Amino acid sequence: MPERTYKVIELIGTSEISWEEAARNAVETAARSLSDLRIAEIKNLDMQIENGKVVAYRARVNVSFKYEAKEAWDYITDR
Repeated sequence: MPERTYKVIELIGTSEISWEEAARNAVETAARSLSDLRIAEIKNLDMQIENGKVVAYRARVNVSFKYEAKEAWDYITDR
């Protein structure tokens, strides 16, 4: 198996409907700007409460993706 490197970032997704949708929102939003997402791990779930009622669900998610180091020349040509 070839050697690979992965980066892990923490995201917080929100939803007015459920924790599952909050987690899905975090991952799907990240997928718009990151490529090759691999694993999503739910770290914490909580709710936002206003006037004694739940108004939002929040999911703290760690997402990993394949890390591709850029060559110095890539930084120059990206501008």
